[in-house]
Amino acid sequence: MQEALEVAPLLLGKFLVSHTDGAKTVGKIVETEAYCGIEDKACHAYNNRRTKRTEVMFQEGGLAYITLCYGLHHMFNVVTGKADSPQAVLIRAIEPTENIDLMLQRRGMLLSKKQFTSGPGTLTKALGITTAYHGINLINSDIIYLEDRHVVVAPDDIITSPRIGIDYAEEWKEMPWRFRLKGNAWTGK
Repeated sequence: MQEALEVAPLLLGKFLVSHTDGAKTVGKIVETEAYCGIEDKACHAYNNRRTKRTEVMFQEGGLAYITLCYGLHHMFNVVTGKADSPQAVLIRAIEPTENIDLMLQRRGMLLSKKQFTSGPGTLTKALGITTAYHGINLINSDIIYLEDRHVVVAPDDIITSPRIGIDYAEEWKEMPWRFRLKGNAWTGK
């Protein structure tokens, strides 16, 4: 089994913490997607593609792989593979838990609208995460890191489905590698 497929459901219920712009913001991870290396046509490292951007994916797991999508949206991934086995888990949605007012300000919102962190580009904006943090070590960083607050997620509380937004990936778009917390209002549909 690929490391990303093992890690993606395990990240549900963990907390993504950022200390950016002099402030702490936190959200519980409620939706992820696994990207599984050189065979996965949806993975940026497909066909062993090694570029300046993807080189982080070829490192030992525990690093942040942050890309800019369409020149607008920062996408935060956790590298999970062994060295030279490029895999990552995209964090697709968080449930905001700490410093929500700042998250709203960063999103340019005055009032909380349901699901304002329910997409990979919106959650990074709310947390102040940009490509400036690409490659940061999530294990020993005090800027961006994952925290286990002992939230127990039962296997029956996880919904699996195909990944979204990857029509170019041909048969790989049907892989059930998207993981969501059942009944959580902050996940995408």
